[in-house]
This record gives sequence, structure tokens and C-alpha cells, in this order.
Amino acid sequence: MCLAVPGKILSLEGNKGIVEIGNMKREVFMHLVPEVAVNEYVLVHAGCAIQKVDEEEAKITLDIFKELLENEVC
Repeated sequence: MCLAVPGKILSLEGNKGIVEIGNMKREVFMHLVPEVAVNEYVLVHAGCAIQKVDEEEAKITLDIFKELLENEVC
């Protein structure tokens, strides 16, 4: 099973960017989504941003992940 998680773009430099996922910041490759901008959300899989996502959808997904972790479901 593959899992992609939404993250907020904090900065961009060339085809790399810093993305915030929950309380973590990670450097990810952005070459698959060249049209994105800082403060937008992307799905991150295996160190690459693979798709731009709507902010509302991203926040719903992140809230679900947070709830799962708080309830020790995963």
C-alpha cells in the first residue's frame, strides 16, 4: 500500500521545497508540480510532491491523521 500525505509549502528553491506536514518540516522534490506556490498544499509521497491539493481537503486529511494518532489507532 502506498500513502501520500498533504503538506503546506513553506519555501521553494529550484525544483526543491520545504513542506510542513503536521509539526515536521521536510525537503521534497517539486519537479512534478512546477505550478505550485508557497502557502499552497501538495500531496507528498516518497520525498516528492506528486499533486497539488485544495487547502480544505488537506486540512481535513491532516485532522484525521492527528485524531488517529491521538487515539493510537495506527
